[in-house]
Amino acid sequence: MEKWSLMTITVLLALTVRWTVSLGSYSGAGKPPMYGDYEAQRHWQEVTYNLPVRQWYFNTRDNNLLYWGLDYPPLSAYHSFLCAYVAKLINPGWIALHTSRGYESQSHKLFMRTTVFVADLLIYIPAVILYCCSLREASTKRKVYTALCILLYPGLILIDHGHFQYNSVSLGFALWGVLFLSYDWNLLGSVAFCLALNYKQMELYHSLPFFCYLLGKCFKEGMKGKGLLLLIKLAVTVVASFAVCWLPFCTDVEQIMQVLRRLFPIDRGLFEDKVANVWCSLSVLIKVKDVVSPQAQLKLSVAATFLSLLPPCIKLTVQPTLRVFKLALISCALSFFLFSFQVHEKSILLVSVPVCLMINEIPFMATWFLLVSTFSMLPLLLKDGLLLPYVVTMLAFLSVCMASFAILERTSAKDLQLKPLYLALRGNLFWMRLFPKMVRSLFLLSVTLMGVLSVMSAAVHPPQRFPDLFPVLVSCISCLHFLFFWLYFNVILHWDSTNGKNQKKVS
Repeated sequence: MEKWSLMTITVLLALTVRWTVSLGSYSGAGKPPMYGDYEAQRHWQEVTYNLPVRQWYFNTRDNNLLYWGLDYPPLSAYHSFLCAYVAKLINPGWIALHTSRGYESQSHKLFMRTTVFVADLLIYIPAVILYCCSLREASTKRKVYTALCILLYPGLILIDHGHFQYNSVSLGFALWGVLFLSYDWNLLGSVAFCLALNYKQMELYHSLPFFCYLLGKCFKEGMKGKGLLLLIKLAVTVVASFAVCWLPFCTDVEQIMQVLRRLFPIDRGLFEDKVANVWCSLSVLIKVKDVVSPQAQLKLSVAATFLSLLPPCIKLTVQPTLRVFKLALISCALSFFLFSFQVHEKSILLVSVPVCLMINEIPFMATWFLLVSTFSMLPLLLKDGLLLPYVVTMLAFLSVCMASFAILERTSAKDLQLKPLYLALRGNLFWMRLFPKMVRSLFLLSVTLMGVLSVMSAAVHPPQRFPDLFPVLVSCISCLHFLFFWLYFNVILHWDSTNGKNQKKVS
């Protein structure tokens, strides 16, 4: 009873923070002709409600794809239609064809904000709470602290409830998938992840870990008996889930191909805005877009992404444990973010949510990563007038994590799950004894640097010669952090899982 009372208070606090952030501005407010992501979501409601399904993804007189054309999978379109149906009952003018373009009013803002709030409350938050309650060998207080830290993660709150998007839906479905798989409910886990992937195609970041984990379980059961039967059941489940989601678009091949073209517009180039990945950061020194042809850029990014994904996928297939699965989710999503084609700054949320799942086990590194991930989106947040919510939520999150887990006191090799590496290097590198102090110093330096750059980005005018100085600095510094975290999570995934038995013997 005490656990659920504390969890209820945690949820109420998380909802209060979300609603408070939503009271501010949003993406593109008062900025014609395209406005922003808020208008994109409103426009999709207009299109899906007023046009037949066969026209949703096609360029027509009533659906100009150059003006926020629908570019998310069918489940996202159905969600827009559902929201539009409710909007029509309240005020038909909100979704009137053509005439509602750029519609802005306080009542409509309240409606749109409420749709995000409800989606978060129904899908994402319950998944977080149940995941934390399912943590084994964790006290009630520890489970509540974990839930509080995850639900107060600033990045998702600022993007969904400040900037305005529905990331909590796809990420929530992915979390349900992780939760179901943790209970060995493999078919339900597959359905949940199929829903996530059919809501946002960026969930491909998580697809290989889900695939390899389930494939590994099939191999473990034996491909001549239960394993083969499980594989068949999983295949049927996935095909059926996709068939249901895509059924209205299966009338002809051209419909399917047009939806796929909208979901994967490879003609946009290697990257657009300043994003904290390798290609954008590398372009500060070498103009990749000028030196390498578009076709070569695509091949280069695919090759780099594939090579970085391969080791954790192999490890997970060979050793399909829940711990390796969660670490592989982080490693693979981060590989996609760092090396893949056409990455957006908001895609770091696909890495952040799996990191949230590890905050109970590695609170120091998880907290550090989640702070950096929010900082990496600073230029976007400043553009939307979210400086105050950014500062408040970042400080609140850091304070809660420090109070809940005493993160600065948990920097030893054992706390960071680097004990096997530490034991291997202890006899050769005497400075490993200074490891905890070094890690704390790096963290404090990192936080200080993020704070200084945040202040300068908000208050200092850049030199006329370098108008993008601060966004470039934010993206490059964040990219260096992400490369460090990519190396760290790969080390603990591979080293610990390959040397777990040796570690027990040494201990």
